[in-house]
Amino acid sequence: MSTSRTFPTILDRYIVAELVGPFNFGLSAFTLIIAATNILAISRLVSEEHAPLGASVAYFFWQLPEIVVTVMPMAMLLGTLLAMQRLSGDSEITALKAGGIGLVRTVTPVLIVAFCVSLVALILQEGLVPYANDRAVYLREQAIRRVGPYGGGSQTVITGLPGGGEQVTYFRGYDAPTQTLLHVTIITYAPDKQPQLIVISDQGEFEAPSWTFQNARLYRFEPDGSTEYSQQPVVRIDIGERPSELQQRATDNNRETMSRSQIREIIDSGQLSPEETRAYQTTYEGKLARPFASFVFALIAIPFGMRPARGGGGAGLGFGLAVAIAFVYFVVASVFSAVFTGLPGGYAVSTVGAWAPNAIFVAIGAALLRRAARY
Repeated sequence: MSTSRTFPTILDRYIVAELVGPFNFGLSAFTLIIAATNILAISRLVSEEHAPLGASVAYFFWQLPEIVVTVMPMAMLLGTLLAMQRLSGDSEITALKAGGIGLVRTVTPVLIVAFCVSLVALILQEGLVPYANDRAVYLREQAIRRVGPYGGGSQTVITGLPGGGEQVTYFRGYDAPTQTLLHVTIITYAPDKQPQLIVISDQGEFEAPSWTFQNARLYRFEPDGSTEYSQQPVVRIDIGERPSELQQRATDNNRETMSRSQIREIIDSGQLSPEETRAYQTTYEGKLARPFASFVFALIAIPFGMRPARGGGGAGLGFGLAVAIAFVYFVVASVFSAVFTGLPGGYAVSTVGAWAPNAIFVAIGAALLRRAARY
């Protein structure tokens, strides 16, 4: 008795083996389709803007992690459709039922693999993709376009200093993964707009609540017109912006290119309006729910894949059906995101808006699977 309950069984390994090939095919096919536009854009960079070939190729590869995470649910959808079409078309599902193995037990390995793929997608989305996007932006702006990450430089300004002065911070770049400002110049102005202090540093790292600049050169301008120069190993200065605010600028306020931890930091900073907070909250919850579309798609694909294909079709029919199901899902998800972003409320509303499409499609898939199991 205990042996029959051992997991995984030969049947489990067989079902997973049937799934692996179509899943890899779908992952490769969808990745190439989406990456094709990037390849064309890079070829134009090299031919028209004379961008370095090596930097352009590296830029392309740093974009791949985000593409792969995006297509993983669709690959799981196509893989499940093709695997179930093959098993059903060769009457193997019928043979298993005749041997006393129900449909739910047969497809359990598929659902387990789909859930694991969802977890892998979530890990990549939160770990690798933000870092890869930062590297891609760095290469695009500095190596390809030959400018700083903010189009040649950026600055922050603090007004209302004691006595009425202000402080302006210029920097050539911002490295998001390490929260480091690059090539920084800080100028403190007196109320009469005359400079009082200039601080120059190659880089500064954020250590809450201010920034720490290493090996800083300081120029102090005295009222009598003299200038005093000094060099300090460590200088702590508040530049008026935290990494979350700089991250917003670095990504052009594109929430989709940030990790959940970066979005969480921006929400907690208190710098957003109520409308912006709701938008960030919806994206925050959506980036948790979206990777689990792999599990949702697998559940939906099982009953669809078991339907007899009229006139054959094979991979072509499965590919078309996968695109159609994915299109409907993402349209529904977009509608829910837009609607719930506009509703008042906190994380409860955002959570409902993010997870409702998954819940709806899981309910549909479970109903269709239950119906298919009866026959």
